Formats: sequence, C-alpha cells, structure tokens
Amino acid sequence: MTTKPILAAALAGATLLTGACASTGGGEQDTAYVARDVESLYSVAKQRLDRGQPTLAAALFDEVERQHPYSPWARRAQLMSAFSYYAGADYNKSIQSAQRFLTIHPGNKDAPYAYYLIALSYYEQISDVQRDQKITEQARTALTEVNRRFPQSEYAADARLKLDLVEDHLAGKEMEIGRYYQRSGRWIAAQMRFQNVVDTFQTTSHAPEALYRLTESSLALGIPEEAVKYAAVLGSNYPGNEWYDRAYELVQDHAAGVTAS
Repeated sequence: MTTKPILAAALAGATLLTGACASTGGGEQDTAYVARDVESLYSVAKQRLDRGQPTLAAALFDEVERQHPYSPWARRAQLMSAFSYYAGADYNKSIQSAQRFLTIHPGNKDAPYAYYLIALSYYEQISDVQRDQKITEQARTALTEVNRRFPQSEYAADARLKLDLVEDHLAGKEMEIGRYYQRSGRWIAAQMRFQNVVDTFQTTSHAPEALYRLTESSLALGIPEEAVKYAAVLGSNYPGNEWYDRAYELVQDHAAGVTAS
C-alpha cells in the first residue's frame, strides 16, 4: 500500500522550520491559550506529531491558525492539521480541515495533497459489504476527483489503484443484495442488481459471477433465450472461469437447443 510513503513525502515539504524549537510541557500546557510567536507554536505542534500524538498536534496546528491567521505559517498549519487528524483516525475533522484549506487557498501548490487527503479520509472509512455503502461512494467520488484534476501526479497513481478496490467493493455490495433477492424469489430485483454489476463494474472480479446469476435469474423468469445469451457472454469473456462451467451446465440442463435472444 503506497499511502504512507506518499503522505510522508508530501509532509516533509510542509514541515520545514526556520526558528528554534520551543520546549514542550504537558498536553494541557501546550493547548492552553497562551500567545506565542508563530514559529515556536508551530514547532511545538510538529514535535507532538513526531512523538505520535496526532490529536494534540492537530489542536496545536489549529492554534497556529487562530493566533496568526495572516501568517504564511497559518496556511501550512491548516494542511498539517488535516494530516494530523488523519493520522489520529479522526477522518471527519481531517476532511473538514482539508476542505477549509481548499476553500481559502484553491490554487495553492499543495492543493493536490489536500484533495488526496480528503479522498484517503473517506477511503479509510469504507466498511464491509454488509453495511451501507455511502462512504464507499464518497471515497469513489473523491478518488475520481484526484485522478481527474491531477492525472500526472503520484497522488493520481495511488488514487487509481484505490479506485479499483473501491469499485470491487461496490460491486460486491450489489452482488450481496442480488443474491439476497434471489434467495427471496425476487428475480426481477435480483436481475437488476446483477445487470448493474455487468454494466457498471465489468472490470471487477465480480463480473463473471454476475453473468452466471443473470443466467440463473433468466431461467427462473422463464426467459431461456436470455439465459443462453448471458452464458454465451460469460463463455466469450471468461472461457476458463468456474462460473462459465456452472452456467454451461445450467443451460445444458434447462435450455438445451435454445438460441440466444
């Protein structure tokens, strides 16, 4: 997985310090409102991040922005806050911080990284296929946006890899629902789900099974011509696949001699 090296590389460019590091005390002392010069405050935040305290670091980077809103450090701190929230698995706050950065600095050279961080924050929240897939759809949209806006960047390359996994995940959800409808005898509803996999997620690992399930559903609906058609498409595209072997046997048993529609 390439996420961590990419984040680390991008982070390195955003954390250069020009001032001396301030001494750090306890967490409450760090985050208590005390007017501090911008370099010292930023330095304390960076130290906390380096020590594996991302939540505290995020609060301190936010403090940089509050105390010194017009400083060049404020812009840097916004992005570092977004990364710190991401590192601390507070993905909603990471998204909010990155979106705020993009709203204020849409043309900044670090905008690609902010878009990428938003996409990763959605991606990390993808649940298993047994649950609602709203977050998965949001991850898909955000990753697609990274690829669309910055196609030649390293972020886009990683986004494309993750999009393949997201597509497979969404297809898996469609398959799960389709199989449920089949078990319930709701063949038309099942047919719609499997057809969506074939039409929308045809490059995923679920496409062969979807074609087999379409063969099954077509036979159950009394449309053997359609069943033969789906089996033929399956055989043409996945000739050595186990799902084709099953579809072939199914057609031979229930639609022998039938011509595809």
